[in-house]
Amino acid sequence: MTTANAEVADVISRRPAFRRIRGGHVLIYFSIAVIAVATILAVFGTWLAPHDPNNVQLSYQYVGPTPGHPLGFDGTGRDLLSRLMAGARTSMFGPLAVVLMAMTAGVVLAIASAWRGGWFDTSISAGLDILFAFPGLLLAILAAAVFGSGLVAASIALAIACTPYIARVLRSAAMRERSQAYIAALEVQGVSAWRACIRHLLPNVGPLIVAQATILFGYAMVDLAAISFVGLGVQPPQPDWGVMVGQGEPGVLQGYPAESLSAGLCIVLVVVAFNLLGERLAERAEERR
Repeated sequence: MTTANAEVADVISRRPAFRRIRGGHVLIYFSIAVIAVATILAVFGTWLAPHDPNNVQLSYQYVGPTPGHPLGFDGTGRDLLSRLMAGARTSMFGPLAVVLMAMTAGVVLAIASAWRGGWFDTSISAGLDILFAFPGLLLAILAAAVFGSGLVAASIALAIACTPYIARVLRSAAMRERSQAYIAALEVQGVSAWRACIRHLLPNVGPLIVAQATILFGYAMVDLAAISFVGLGVQPPQPDWGVMVGQGEPGVLQGYPAESLSAGLCIVLVVVAFNLLGERLAERAEERR
């Protein structure tokens, strides 16, 4: 084979990989863009909304797009675009609270279990197995029914239900790091367990922690939206994407699906973006190991 033919063959063999890389980068950029927009709306959506999201105008009930109201109005004449922008706050901050609580508890349990081992590890694993028996969504609904409807009780219940999944994954990674030679060297040098975990072990499992947190955010958003949909999460008239999907149900039956579709589309876009980003981060964390 001549040099020219070899170069052509090499280029052809690289094309699929190049296309995969390019396509992967496009998806990552898309995910980052969606997450950035959702985050901006979560922080500033209330002030950026062109109209009062709770302003009721019954004369505009289910009116379609008009100048100044590009998405039209809901069943009580409230501007849909304003409610979507304002509803990003609870729709994003609720899952964020779940992620922070579940990741904090999961990381602490995983690292402590991997470091101590023995009976401590066995006890933690048994406790996690018990928590596995409680579905997250069912536990959140039960908490909302007992402690009252609202975002706080549902978020805490979801965080408790998600903790064993996070702890189980991170425990495996932490145990792998615990068995490395550098940990043994630190112990020989007399480095305290606290310092070894915080300064060395935790940073080495950091990429996996970030990946798990990103993936968990999407699941938490879906669960909290479902809880709000059944009326046990965020309470009307406060704008929230899950609430809007539920409140738009009568409009769907009457042929006006804009409210449910627009809110549902926002949830789908954000969840897909977080899942795509989380899977990519998990792949990179696995490659580093």
